[in-house]
Amino acid sequence: MLINIKKIIKLKILHNNSLYRKALKYKVAAAIEHQKLLEHFDYKTVVDIGANKGQFSLVSRYCFPDAKIISFEPLTEPAGIFFNLFRNDKNTILHSVAIGPKKEKKNIHISKSNDSSSLLPISALQEKIFPGTKEIGTTAIEVVPLDTLLFKEDIEKKALLKLDVQGYELEALMGCESILSSFDNIYCECSFLELYTGQKMATDIIEWLFKRGFILNGAYNMSYDDSGIAVQADLMFNNTL
Repeated sequence: MLINIKKIIKLKILHNNSLYRKALKYKVAAAIEHQKLLEHFDYKTVVDIGANKGQFSLVSRYCFPDAKIISFEPLTEPAGIFFNLFRNDKNTILHSVAIGPKKEKKNIHISKSNDSSSLLPISALQEKIFPGTKEIGTTAIEVVPLDTLLFKEDIEKKALLKLDVQGYELEALMGCESILSSFDNIYCECSFLELYTGQKMATDIIEWLFKRGFILNGAYNMSYDDSGIAVQADLMFNNTL
């Protein structure tokens, strides 16, 4: 019942916002759970890695009307929806690739719910906690380091790096390392349980970023399993350098 009430409230908010309402025509629901946090900032550049259909980019555009949004989504279907959704937005760019430590072709594990797809195998625990996310196939995609498509001079301050890459967080961050210092904040979905085989845990991400001058500043949108154990959260990091 609580979940249904939340869905009703979200749908009402989406319908009452003209930008979000237009997105519903493409069956895209803006990720409004991030809006209250983002409204505290004034970003000029948002880099959205793991953009899917544009859920986070929509909220970024609402919060930062004049910002440059540079997004990355390797799967053809959600990328196509993203292109259509933002086709009249000259300040939003989408690259149909994944971000990683080196340029290569890799197989991505496609989830029944495509926003749960990952470059790592989908574990049984993921399907147990989030039913409807099991693997239904694989496809080859291109993976590149961020600096092959984005240069430091392209990143206007203040800048946010957002990652939602389903267990591939550390590898994606390694692919951003050469220009990581250009970002004021990093906003990254991290897990406390192994939802994807071989993924690094939140503690690994926190430690890796700390060594590069980013400190954990807050945890948001925490999710739990049926027994109350924390599963994952969106972590915000501040650049201290």
